[in-house]
Amino acid sequence: MEDIENRRKRLIFRSWHRGTREMDLIMGSFADANVPGMDAASLDLYEELLHTPDPDVYDWISGQKPVPANIMNPIVEKLLAHDYARSRDENHA
Repeated sequence: MEDIENRRKRLIFRSWHRGTREMDLIMGSFADANVPGMDAASLDLYEELLHTPDPDVYDWISGQKPVPANIMNPIVEKLLAHDYARSRDENHA
């Protein structure tokens, strides 16, 4: 079984390699800021979110579509509140 540190590293890597530059920046900066402190249950929720297609997640983040009730959870709420532009600037200053 994968240990939690390797799992965190894998999820951060996957977050930075989504396929579109916009989603790489959004999900990657979110992962850098949040995944290191997540427990196993939160990592499960985040990993499930990573399986969601980019266009759907982007629509939720940009406010073009509401997050379906069956998808909304504390990790999605954190992602919606994440200021990826500020995180990117802080990490690349």
